[in-house]
Amino acid sequence: MKDAIKKLWRFCTTPEMISYLVFGVLTTVVNIAVFSVCHDSLQWSWEVSNLLAWLLAVIFAFFTNKLFVFRSKSFAMKLFLFELVSFFGARLLSLGVDMAGMWLCLDVIQMHSLLAKIIVNFFVILINYILSKLIIFSKKHEPNHGG
Repeated sequence: MKDAIKKLWRFCTTPEMISYLVFGVLTTVVNIAVFSVCHDSLQWSWEVSNLLAWLLAVIFAFFTNKLFVFRSKSFAMKLFLFELVSFFGARLLSLGVDMAGMWLCLDVIQMHSLLAKIIVNFFVILINYILSKLIIFSKKHEPNHGG
């Protein structure tokens, strides 16, 4: 058990994980702020507010993940398009989780919208990290890495 905790701690304190957490928090702030302004201040539906918040957060997340988290510095057209399409494709999957979670929390459970957004974002961040790390920004897709 002690070794498992040490391994988890080492994993969570790697530079990549720390930068993912920092930019993940910032992406979450963008997502929640846009959602709150649109839903609470502008009185837009939660569905439209959530979609706009998702879109702006994904654009922000793509560039921060590419450049600072996974350090994929290449802008060669083929690699850039692969990363962009893969990133948005993976985020469409997490958007499904986001929309379903928001529907469950808001329409079924009738939870407060901000609390729902925070809870659902926890699961979305986890899914996004796994897909980004294992598929989108995997080193195997970069030139000279066998991909």
